[in-house]
Amino acid sequence: MTLTASELEERLRSVEDPDNGDDIVSMGLVNDVSVGEDEARVSLAFNAPYSPTEMDIGNEIRDVVADAGLEPDLRASVGEDQGFDEEVLPGVKNVVAVASGKGGVGKTTVAANLAAGLNDRGARVGILDADVHGPNVPRLLPTENEPGVTPNEEIVPPASDGVRVMSTDHMMPDGDDPAVLRGPMVNNVMMKFINEVEWGRLDYLVVDLPPGTGDASLNLLQTLPLAGVVVVTTPQEMAVADARKGLKLFEKHDAPILGVVENMAAFQCPDCGDTHRVFGEGGGDEIREDYGVPVLAELPVHPDFDSGDMAGPTIREEDSDVREDLFEFVDATADRIGEVNRATVAEEVGLDGQESVPGGDTDGETADTDSTGDDTEPAGDDAAAETPDPTAD
Repeated sequence: MTLTASELEERLRSVEDPDNGDDIVSMGLVNDVSVGEDEARVSLAFNAPYSPTEMDIGNEIRDVVADAGLEPDLRASVGEDQGFDEEVLPGVKNVVAVASGKGGVGKTTVAANLAAGLNDRGARVGILDADVHGPNVPRLLPTENEPGVTPNEEIVPPASDGVRVMSTDHMMPDGDDPAVLRGPMVNNVMMKFINEVEWGRLDYLVVDLPPGTGDASLNLLQTLPLAGVVVVTTPQEMAVADARKGLKLFEKHDAPILGVVENMAAFQCPDCGDTHRVFGEGGGDEIREDYGVPVLAELPVHPDFDSGDMAGPTIREEDSDVREDLFEFVDATADRIGEVNRATVAEEVGLDGQESVPGGDTDGETADTDSTGDDTEPAGDDAAAETPDPTAD
């Protein structure tokens, strides 16, 4: 005898969220369950495509459905309450800012490798180079073409091996020319990039913020629907102190802190194999202890991070010694985005005092849903629609 939707939902209570310590039904992560003749469709409040933890949870759900004698069809459905803003950057699921308290700590290197790594995992990714006075993203993610323009005069960002890139560097006729822009002009450029760029549907938009806590960062924080912020520092005391200032700024604006990246953490001698912490140690750990945020990665001092002789980011260099470290960072960041999103859903459920309720039993009928769509689809075309689970094989 085929289970009803309510009975299947009850079985799904056996699936726990390992990061938040409760079952997915009680947390409100199950939007809807429908049961057909031989198939069960489960809609989940998941919003971090290619997060290893969410893929593991998805596999557990598939096992529960399969044990019930049904073919699983998992869907991810997100809305404005889960970071999907229909007015600002419609079609973009997660906006991830990469920030630093000061320049020279490798913020852009981290941002470019994060974008490329998420894309290589299978996600649809764009990167916005918001560091107007030092627009170096195109040096790490070079594009063959210049930005295009739609009939509606929206800017179409060019792609770098699948990652859509928008930067003021595209507007400079000579790459060595300085961007001589005062505060209001910087803000105008940033608002143009946010409001007049056709990003299409993206799983992640990585924003390389300017260093420090100036006007550009403030305006972006107040405008963008952030899924979270990655803070980059180096072990030196001054860099850690400036990173703390950035953390306090994000806290004041209720921007979730995904974690800290300690760059240039150590140098491994290629001759003797010894590891040397040439810039000190423990900066990331200090921030973790004081602010309760994880250290997403400790990245080494390594010549591969000098992109001068490279045609792309280090994470795409298959023979690089640090490639594995970078992918661990990418996975940890995607996991944190999922953890924060799921905790937000659970908090809403707790505030309402209600749990997610399935849409009711069906007799072999399931609602039609949009597929993820082609990358050329307009960003605003039913952008918040339910989509097939991107973690599926």
